[in-house]
Amino acid sequence: MIGERNQFDLTDEQRQVSELAAEIARREIAPHIAQWDREHYFPRPLFDRLGAAGLMGIVIPEPYGGAGLDYVSYALVVEELAKVDAGTATTVSVHTMICAVLLALGSEAQKSRWLPRLASGREIGAFALTEPDVGSDASQLRASARRDGNEYVLNGRKQWCTNGSQAALTMGMFRTGGAGSRGVSAFIVENALPGIRVEKVTEKLGIRTSDTVDLTFDDVRVPLDAMLGDEGEGFVNALRTLSGGRIGIAAQATGILAAALDASVKFAGERTAFGKPIGAFEGVSFKIAQMATDLDAARLLTYRAAALADAGRPFATEASKAKLFASTAARRHAAEALQIHGGYGYTTEFPVERYYRDAKITEIYEGTSEIQQIIIARSLLGKLA
Repeated sequence: MIGERNQFDLTDEQRQVSELAAEIARREIAPHIAQWDREHYFPRPLFDRLGAAGLMGIVIPEPYGGAGLDYVSYALVVEELAKVDAGTATTVSVHTMICAVLLALGSEAQKSRWLPRLASGREIGAFALTEPDVGSDASQLRASARRDGNEYVLNGRKQWCTNGSQAALTMGMFRTGGAGSRGVSAFIVENALPGIRVEKVTEKLGIRTSDTVDLTFDDVRVPLDAMLGDEGEGFVNALRTLSGGRIGIAAQATGILAAALDASVKFAGERTAFGKPIGAFEGVSFKIAQMATDLDAARLLTYRAAALADAGRPFATEASKAKLFASTAARRHAAEALQIHGGYGYTTEFPVERYYRDAKITEIYEGTSEIQQIIIARSLLGKLA
């Protein structure tokens, strides 16, 4: 494979988990991904195998049944999965962030109950934030949680819930108080409860193996201890923890970019025109040179943000920089890879058309590129931005 990671000092354990993820992706995903993509198939049995390998509980401590690894390992796993299937990487990334929020905000009872089950891969976590009229400004969400004795009653519709129809539990945001973010609380909700139903299955341009649905909550009763953290505090604290999700999306974009580079180098060496391989022409070789340069930059930005998170240092701005750069580069170079492949690239005979479709979403979810620019600008300009 092109682009060895010798520009970043990985530990032996990090290299081993990266190699494990790469091997599982080659063995369990690569032979099937073209069919899965065509059929919009969610490969549920795969996550049992990923769980058995410790990859569904990467950041979960060993006492709760997890691997007890770090965010750099998380980024490496997501990257390796995304090289073969960005949809699987999405599932693992979101699931891991639900685990991270539970670790940060959950009570001991919540952690003891849920983390071992999530680590095993036999149960998957989902995320419910966006609503039909509420996207980037999530503080304006309308789904409500009304207290009734020893329970909260949840009502509302959540859109684009990743893992929503496959999950055993969903981390959702509901309004418990007044306007703004301080009126919103986070809840862990069991998907089997009465009143929860899949309103719509979303068919997508890319990441087709990722489960995306709209969920309706109709008088769903949950106990008081379903709340994560204190009332009115869960939204802000959960989103702070979910900055780590941007590391995951940056890693996903990096994996797509790495796959586009590998495919381009291979095709440029095999395809001939005018009596020589097309890689001999500057119009092709310069594209590949820029692709390789941006891959290194995307990796370094992503691994830096992950290393800061592991060190307990502020990393939100660095995660936004990593996501902004890696997602832009993935989308740009997936298009260049398709161009290098010419007419073949526009067919399903080669995987670059899938990389092209998968790359775009990385500029949209977990905060659009424009939101990332706002975060970065505010870190430099404060209230001026």
